[in-house]
Amino acid sequence: MIRFRPKLFDTLPGYGRAAFTQDFSAGITVGVLALPLAMAFAIASGMSPTAGIWTAIVAGFLIAALGGSHVQIGGPTGAFIPIVYAIVVDYGVQNLLIATMMSGVMLLAMGAFRLGSMIRFIPVSVVIGFTNGIAVVIFISQIKDFLGLSIDSVPGEFFGKMEVLFGAVGTMNVPTVAVAVASLAVLLSWNRVAARVAWMRRLPGPLAVLIIATAVNALFQMPVDTIGSRFGGIPQELPSIGLPDLSLGTLGKLIAPAVTIALLGAIESLLSARVADTLIDNRHDPNQELMAQGIANIAAPLFGGFAATGAIARTATNIRTGGRTPVAGVVHSLVLLAVVLALAPLASHIPLATLSAIVVIVSVNMGEWHAFSWKELKRYSAQYRLILLGTFFVTVVFDLTLAVELGMALASLFFIYRMSDLTRIERIPLEDHYGVEALSRPDGTPRILAYGVFGSLFFGAANKLEDLMLMQDGHPDVVILDLEKVINIDTTGLDALQTLHRTLQKRGADLILCDLNAQPASIVVRSGFRDTLGEGRVVANLTEALLRAQRMRGHEPELSYV
Repeated sequence: MIRFRPKLFDTLPGYGRAAFTQDFSAGITVGVLALPLAMAFAIASGMSPTAGIWTAIVAGFLIAALGGSHVQIGGPTGAFIPIVYAIVVDYGVQNLLIATMMSGVMLLAMGAFRLGSMIRFIPVSVVIGFTNGIAVVIFISQIKDFLGLSIDSVPGEFFGKMEVLFGAVGTMNVPTVAVAVASLAVLLSWNRVAARVAWMRRLPGPLAVLIIATAVNALFQMPVDTIGSRFGGIPQELPSIGLPDLSLGTLGKLIAPAVTIALLGAIESLLSARVADTLIDNRHDPNQELMAQGIANIAAPLFGGFAATGAIARTATNIRTGGRTPVAGVVHSLVLLAVVLALAPLASHIPLATLSAIVVIVSVNMGEWHAFSWKELKRYSAQYRLILLGTFFVTVVFDLTLAVELGMALASLFFIYRMSDLTRIERIPLEDHYGVEALSRPDGTPRILAYGVFGSLFFGAANKLEDLMLMQDGHPDVVILDLEKVINIDTTGLDALQTLHRTLQKRGADLILCDLNAQPASIVVRSGFRDTLGEGRVVANLTEALLRAQRMRGHEPELSYV
């Protein structure tokens, strides 16, 4: 049953002035921080700064109002830059908007069918690999604007991109580099200085450098690219609402990009919500969060926006400045709306080099670079290192979707190998029950072999039963399998048991199963294998199995059983 209940509904009862004051203050702070980031991420993605701002306004409002986290702040993020840029280059802006809406439908369905917890199945090695890979791709994407290179368009493909960038190094613009380096210096030093100056602590570094660079450029008219010179400024009006141009012939081509956007959006939003939970000692609803992300990604393109998700940095800022309910996220969107309607003309003077410097800092900060040190890598297995480095390499050189697919495939294969390696079958010495070896007694006692199975009897380990089929220990009258330590049997494992049973039948021998746990017992019963084995062939324990084995062969059990 679909359950739709935003966290906002849970926080409004009893909501008072003190809570609103905290949320309002936090919302203003996050709103002014989101302004430069939204423009910078949009430009780096091949979109207009206006698209980034309206993505933050519309998606940010819906994610806060309808989400499953108390403090999540949504909007465009750095992680989407390489994906969105590649889609724009390959398919165009209109098809990006369609792919974004398709991803929204996918996210909404994932939340509605309660698949939120499944995102946590992605191994940390894959997450670190593609996160750091995305950081490198973002960094490379800023070289053009950071250095002021004269390039009409940068290819989305890695090798083509590097070839174009190296070929244009001679066109470097010195004033642009000076603005970018100065902006970078301010960003790196702002928090350090702000720790000693009270008023500076209230002004986020990205907003501070944006104000400074814009004011200097407005006064001195520096020969650098600005939002006004490249995009014609930001309209001081509400955008027209409408569906992007839809062509049924392109929908099939957009499925893969839409899946990529949905997958990354789900991962990043739920990762951000989990980080927020640890900071406020609360728990988010992953399925409600995915539904809100879906609705936001369906709605944002109607206003000219693009892909959005939960933003870890802005969410953490919201928490640090006192935000504790979704009201703070709603205020953050309204602040952005007010800034656009009141101050949009001033944005024409913002240097693109300054926005590039902001994105460079974001790319450096989003990567977990310590995970790539040899000191850290050698602590883990070779499989972990291969997954991490492989995912990173494929993300940078090829494609995020391919990288996640490769990482998940490698992780699954290594898991299967490890689980199959842990599954083992060992001979149980029956001297503990008979006092002598049971296989070759001269007094007519039936020949009985017993084996203990340990682990999971699944498709990766079903071949472990092949040795029993070969009967390397001789040809017994009865084979007993003690399954007390078996935690799971899948259909392939069941098929192996059925094959063993048929092999024994052909040789005139019987198979008895004992000590089945809940899941193995369930599949043995549901599949009809218990009936196939026959009455008394599935018993409670090894002692009962030995008694049953002798009686099946017409021999009265001895009294020395334990």
